[in-house]
Amino acid sequence: MTISNVEIGRVLVVGGGGRLGGLLRCAWRMAGQGGLVWQHRGAGDGPCFDALTDAAAYAGAAAGADAILNLAGRVGGDVAALAGHHDLALAALEAGRTAGVARVFLASSAAVYGVPVGPARESDPIAPVSDYGRAKAGMEAAAHDWVAAHPDGPAVTCLRIGNVAGADQLLGAASGEGPQMLDVFADGSGPARSYVGPMALAGMLADLFAAQRAGRALPDLLNIALDGPVPMEALLAADGRAWRPRAAPATLVREVTLDVARLGAVLGPIPVADAAAIVADLRQVSGPGA
Repeated sequence: MTISNVEIGRVLVVGGGGRLGGLLRCAWRMAGQGGLVWQHRGAGDGPCFDALTDAAAYAGAAAGADAILNLAGRVGGDVAALAGHHDLALAALEAGRTAGVARVFLASSAAVYGVPVGPARESDPIAPVSDYGRAKAGMEAAAHDWVAAHPDGPAVTCLRIGNVAGADQLLGAASGEGPQMLDVFADGSGPARSYVGPMALAGMLADLFAAQRAGRALPDLLNIALDGPVPMEALLAADGRAWRPRAAPATLVREVTLDVARLGAVLGPIPVADAAAIVADLRQVSGPGA
């Protein structure tokens, strides 16, 4: 999938040093996307500050921005480490308030849904089953409480992002010498998940930033993924990876699908998820010359 440069104004991206941030940075660079300002904590271009300990520098970096995108936060670790998602969200909102930013976009996760029955909609009750999912759910609740207490802004949109190819544990895993292991169920099939490639994700986010700059109303919760689930064995096959089955644990969720109707109402029709297309998308930002 290719994306084009759209007018987003100025967006401060916080926490771009992780795997997801690296993929997005590459995708936006390939698209020639302007308007992005990347925070760092010691090495890189753009403002240098710690989002949790330097509120003045954070607000200064956000001055003149149309939006803040927060990607920061641990994926693993204990409950105490994951509690940082709550603090990072409130730090972004406070910096946005001081700087007069209109909206803060917070990277959340499909993990907040836990074990959904059918495609998960933003209006459905959430029941996370992992510490990471509970941390993201707590982050969302804290952000919405903050917005309710600060009607002068900024607004918030929590982005419940599905699996991102290359930042996930499947296609993001290094190809080893032997076959990759895949948990499979009794019928021989593997788990199915909502996915999005990094190029597609970068395009969706840029379009959301452009909509924000244009003054369009945006929801406070948005599922972010392609339309429909993708079997993990199909992704491995499309990537040409050899794999071996192993019995799925009883706790493994067979399918997590995000309903993207709300996203489509904002951005227009969302492409149907296809394993080959997702792998091709990833290879654009991870292949030679990327």
